[in-house]
Parts: sequence; structure tokens; C-alpha cells
Amino acid sequence: MEAAVITQFPGGFRISKVTRVNGQIRSSQVMVVGHDGAQLGVMELEEALNVAAESEMDLVEVASNVNPPVCKVMDYGKFKYRQSKKAHDAKKKQKVIKVKEVKITPNTEEHDIQFKLAHARRFLADEAKVKVSVFFKGRQITHSELGLKILKRFVKELVEFAEVEEQPKTEGKRMFLILAPKVVNPVVTKKAKPSSEDTKVDNGENNAEA
Repeated sequence: MEAAVITQFPGGFRISKVTRVNGQIRSSQVMVVGHDGAQLGVMELEEALNVAAESEMDLVEVASNVNPPVCKVMDYGKFKYRQSKKAHDAKKKQKVIKVKEVKITPNTEEHDIQFKLAHARRFLADEAKVKVSVFFKGRQITHSELGLKILKRFVKELVEFAEVEEQPKTEGKRMFLILAPKVVNPVVTKKAKPSSEDTKVDNGENNAEA
């Protein structure tokens, strides 16, 4: 089975998207690179396969668009494992940004707005972005200034916790903006150096003890 792998070797060879291994290689002659990166020259395919077998490794086609194709001797199973682990580790390091939506209308009651604001604060505290959406019904869309007023209120009420990432915009019968959590830089406190007077007092006390 042909594997889809892309990588870069120190010698400058890039494995093609469709990788042929051992008996999958079609060319009768190949340029062989040893497992240590040494150039072993052009060989008949059968001879190259024997070289790989003697090292208890695989012959992997790393450049198929040249004549003859370039093949490298390697432990292909170990190579695939390392690539998979590297991709898995990279995925773990990626930070997933969640977007939570708060939905309101121009006629939303005050206590409901406070409820929505509390939700937004909680989402921001959890490092999620908040999409504040105002939905218009019927001819309410002709009074879009009401929606803009509500969005501006959310920005003002949440100014301590968020900053506007996406300015208000209208799509169909809704107006929305996106708020992102504020990045708080940690404050590093420096230890105060002892003053010259403190040093004198300490010296005096030491001398007294002596």
C-alpha cells in the first residue's frame, strides 16, 4: 500500500506525497542514499533492495520526479511512527480557541441583558471569544441603531475583560460583533535593594556583636 507522507531529510530530499516502499518502487534503476546519508550511487533496483535488506531496513522512494528516482535506506516503520508522534505533539500544543455566542433582540428586557452579560463574562474568563448577536424581527431591521446601541453597551460593560476583535457588522437580519479576552501581562515585582542607611545599621550591629 502506498503511503501519503511529506517530510524533509537533512540531505535535501523530500518524500513525495505518494511514497513507494520496497516492492512498490517501479523504476528498474535508482539513485541510492544510505541510512547514514551517504551517497551509494546508481544501482539496479534488485541490488538496492538487497542493500536495504542487509541493513534490515526498507528502501523508500524519496524523489520520484528525477531520473533515476532517488531512494533512501531507512527503517520506514520507525520513520512513520516518529512522524505520527510529531504531528500528535504539534496538535496537542495547538490552543483551541472557542467562540461562544450571546443572542439578544432590540426588545430584550434589562434583567435578561444582565443575565447575558454575566454569561459573556464567564465565557471570557474561560478564555473563549464571545460573539454578541442582535436579532431583528420583521421591520425592526429598519432601526438598526437599536442593535448598535446594545452592542456598544456590551463593549462598555465588558471593557475590563475584553477587547473588540471584530467591529459590528450586519448579516441579513442580525447585527453582531466579536469580543476577545484581554491578554493580561503578569506584573514582575522587583525586590527592593537595601539602602545605604540599612547597610550602615547592619554593619553597626555586627560590630557591636563582635
